[in-house]
Formats: sequence, structure tokens, C-alpha cells
Amino acid sequence: MTETSPLFLCHLEDLPECGTRGFTLDQQEIFVIRQATQLWIYLNRCPHTGVTLNWLPHQFLDLEGQYIQCATHGALFRFHDGLCLAGPCPGTRLEPIPFKLIGNKLYLTDTKKMSAHS
Repeated sequence: MTETSPLFLCHLEDLPECGTRGFTLDQQEIFVIRQATQLWIYLNRCPHTGVTLNWLPHQFLDLEGQYIQCATHGALFRFHDGLCLAGPCPGTRLEPIPFKLIGNKLYLTDTKKMSAHS
């Protein structure tokens, strides 16, 4: 993965219309949240202790599908900015991964963010 050119991640139709999907790239785990036409991508790491957030593959949301939830500590994070609202790390944020959608293709635009966490 280069640090200057966008990296193709997936096609939009590869993502559930209202749900999440995890990916592993260069030994870094990230996940995408899709809610109809809105998308967010975060590093799969809880700001509290650095553990991965999901409890099963591609399962990052609470039971109601309203928040991102850390399976280890139960911390709840907002979709749009990754802010922790409840749990052991209120006020902290998930690490966003910059991206762009071109047509139906999703690209990561700043892979330096990922390589900084290797």
C-alpha cells in the first residue's frame, strides 16, 4: 500500500445497506459503517485499551443498531464522529480513516493513518 495513491477497498454493494463490515489491510483492522447513503470508516481499535471492537466478524453495532459498541467494555460511540458517549472512555474518539466514494467504489485516501498504527 502506498501513502500517496488512493487504495481501493470495496464496491458499495459489498456493504450491507444498514450495517457494518470489517476489513484487514496491511495487518491493520478497519471497519465501515453504512446507513443507506452515509458511510464512515474507523480503525478497529477501542481508545480505552486498544482492543478490537467487534465480538464477531463484521459485528460492530449495539443490539439496536444505533451505536458502535466495544464488545470488551460496552463503550458506545456515535457513527458520525466516533465520540464515546458511554462506557469507560467518555469523551474519547475512534480514529477515523479518510476515504472517498467514486461511483460505486470506495477508496481509502490517507493510508498513512493506518501505517502509523502498525
